[in-house]
Amino acid sequence: MTLLTRGSIIGSLISKVRPLGAAGISNSSVLQARTPEEQIGLPPRPKKPLTPYFRFMREMRPKLIAKDPKISTIEVVRQLSKNWVSVDPKMKERLQSEYKIDQEIYLDQRTKYDAKLTDEQRAEIKQMKQDISDAKERKQLRKRVKELGRPKKPASAFLRFVASERTNTPQTPQQTYREWHQKATAKWTRLSDDEKAVYLRESRKELDHYKAAISIWEEKMIRLGHIDVVRHGNLIDPPEPKARKSQVPKAK
Repeated sequence: MTLLTRGSIIGSLISKVRPLGAAGISNSSVLQARTPEEQIGLPPRPKKPLTPYFRFMREMRPKLIAKDPKISTIEVVRQLSKNWVSVDPKMKERLQSEYKIDQEIYLDQRTKYDAKLTDEQRAEIKQMKQDISDAKERKQLRKRVKELGRPKKPASAFLRFVASERTNTPQTPQQTYREWHQKATAKWTRLSDDEKAVYLRESRKELDHYKAAISIWEEKMIRLGHIDVVRHGNLIDPPEPKARKSQVPKAK
């Protein structure tokens, strides 16, 4: 078996672990984030029923853990996935029947739930889902940029001063971080131009190095085809900005 094949198998197993919270597969309790509906003050929308495969996971997991309490989540998924392939057809038929019954109930509940939503609420839910999707894309892009070795922008003169204050005048046990930071900010405003110039020179010097490094890095990214991580202003043909739908104003 090649390294790529083994990696693909592990990746597949890990991807299966993520949605297993609903099936009770996770070994640790995970706090579920509130849905867009809940965030705008609506009751949670009906949840889709578990598929036969995840019902099997939920049903067999306790038995597997009872045999081996130290078994890892990944191993639980691996074993149950393997067992599912050769499971008794009668058990599969039962799980499928239970799923169909719950699916009918879910569809009825979801239809009634959706019918109660106003146009304003639908628009607000749609906008919130788009915001969540955009935030996820930005997070993934930041991760890619870091993995691709993008040069880190140097700290400003003020942040350099704050960093030096952490050493020269550290936070006391009686101070909150906010109190300490406010005191450091006030001290910065009282510094003379000559005193601030020390930090400004260091910041400008590193900023010059950063500009040269980021220019080289972005040229490399363009050659490698990673256009999405390059600042749009540096592209000959920057991508069109993503259209954003405005929210429906709330009724007063």
